[in-house]
Amino acid sequence: MTADALADRLARAADRGRVPDLHGVVAVHRGEVVLEHYGEGEDFRLNEPLGHVRFTPDTLHDVRSVTKSVVGLLYGIALGEGRVPEPGEPLLRHFPEYPDLAGDPRRAALTVEHALTMTLGLEWNEDVPYTSPANSEIAMEFAPDRFRYILERPIVDEPGVRRSYSGGATALVARLVEKGTGSALEDYARTRLFEPLGIGRFEWTTGTDGRALAAAGLRLTPRDLLAIGRLVLERGAGIVPESWLETALSPHVRIDEDSCYGYQWYVGDSWTAAFGNGGQRIHVVPALDLVVAVTAGRYNLPDQSTAAVVVDEVVLAGIGG
Repeated sequence: MTADALADRLARAADRGRVPDLHGVVAVHRGEVVLEHYGEGEDFRLNEPLGHVRFTPDTLHDVRSVTKSVVGLLYGIALGEGRVPEPGEPLLRHFPEYPDLAGDPRRAALTVEHALTMTLGLEWNEDVPYTSPANSEIAMEFAPDRFRYILERPIVDEPGVRRSYSGGATALVARLVEKGTGSALEDYARTRLFEPLGIGRFEWTTGTDGRALAAAGLRLTPRDLLAIGRLVLERGAGIVPESWLETALSPHVRIDEDSCYGYQWYVGDSWTAAFGNGGQRIHVVPALDLVVAVTAGRYNLPDQSTAAVVVDEVVLAGIGG
């Protein structure tokens, strides 16, 4: 199907109200751009209103929890350099500033892999809005020490058994990267990932302590998201170790009947993806040589289907995938 035909499918979906608040989409199939579209609408930087924005290829956009998948890639790069602990190592061994927590045998059993897969078994709730301090991720940012806040949560499950969605788990992974490399997360990302991908401009929102928000703080363009997706499609592209990426993108814990979780990435039968609140997505289908990047403004709304419609009903249906 031609690019014009996919553009027509997207326009029809928009006319039917199927893709509300779509801000941008870029899709590459077999090395060719088959769809690129930019919209307009109200936008935010996390909870800060930015007003009405007309999006262009150069407009930075919150990617929200896609940030987590980027942190997963940074961990893999640092692991290849021997700068971070292996997934099987005890987690609290690398947080010696909390000896009281390490003295708890159940907490001492936590591994780096439990953070990578969000199976720490610690109490964590992100089911309430991200504007509420009852949300564990928001509470983490208000805590005097975000890492102690995460690691001292009550134990509610055996580690490794059940995935519980947790920005805190990603914050721990990011801190291991910072500890091991001696660099701020955004600086390490710039030199080891973004610049090699040709991403010269990005923003990473910081918390009150000045640290980059590892769970949701990145601002990138749809083309930048596409570059990250192509890195995954190209088995690390010489930037992320291929052997580690293969492990990271393997199913480690089941989420539901259609998807599993790897190391900070979602995995289906034929696809790999990164998802973010509001309709942010990187969607990779290796068998089709396809990458789709979507940005949207459905933040905190019950209907988060815009990206799914773009991927499934416009792109995949249009190319026969």
